[in-house]
Amino acid sequence: MLGPDAAPRLLIIDDETGTIRLLTRILQDFGEIFFATSGEDGLAMVRRDQPDLVLLDAEMPGMSGFDVCAAIKCDPAFADLPILFVTAHSDMESETRALDLGAVDFITKPLSPPIVRARVRTHLTLKQRTDLLHRLAAVDGLTGIANRRSFDAALEQEWRRACRAGTPLSLLMIDVDHFKRYNDHYGHQAGDDCLRAVAAALAEIARRPGEVVARYGGEEFAVILPACGLDPARSLAERLREEVAARHLPHAASGTAAEVSVSIGVASLGGDDAVQALIAQADAALYRAKHGGRNRVSV
Repeated sequence: MLGPDAAPRLLIIDDETGTIRLLTRILQDFGEIFFATSGEDGLAMVRRDQPDLVLLDAEMPGMSGFDVCAAIKCDPAFADLPILFVTAHSDMESETRALDLGAVDFITKPLSPPIVRARVRTHLTLKQRTDLLHRLAAVDGLTGIANRRSFDAALEQEWRRACRAGTPLSLLMIDVDHFKRYNDHYGHQAGDDCLRAVAAALAEIARRPGEVVARYGGEEFAVILPACGLDPARSLAERLREEVAARHLPHAASGTAAEVSVSIGVASLGGDDAVQALIAQADAALYRAKHGGRNRVSV
């Protein structure tokens, strides 16, 4: 995904090294450029390196550009990846075929540098806007962390990965203690500030690659911990609880403490447990933590 400040990554797939050199010169100031000289290698690089735009030759020995385009567009992960055919073919049938397969543009040889630059710039701009919309759709507007939709998708993905690889998967369900009292006492604006502070505290600790901190709903948060068993998940949960406490957010209406605290339920995937079973177990642990006195971790 192309970030707002990230340099675009352009992949050239062409068996002619002369064309690769020419395109590299034309587009050298557009970002990072890398290349493959066969369709098979190009397809592998798309999947491994996740470029922001592909410049693809139509005719190559072995896997043709049309075959590469079809294979890329079969993967939902690359539905928004712009593919520009760069080819000596100028017939309507080839252009129609390329566009039908999911390509966004068709550039014919001999190459005109101004045309190549203009079209690449246009499609990179569109890609950046599309990626921004995807990011906004995945982020909770109040706290800036993942939203419920993003959480559901990430948990499903990590559950499938854990089942395939036989690795552990843990889930933390987190609730801000006595949050209704906080809102009633300080007002909803202060309540929003409190949720943002708690989210920042959680995100500060759960930073390992693959870990997802999300707002589950209301004053409830969730943390997905891939490749993490029950004991390390419990330890991380304690660190999260302590980090929130260390923010020293006043809560005069708490009834149990003078500062904001959280209760955390911990559950870990066992055997062929379904996603919903994992959520239910973490919820049950959270219930025990809240009814056991709050500001604690329950497994």
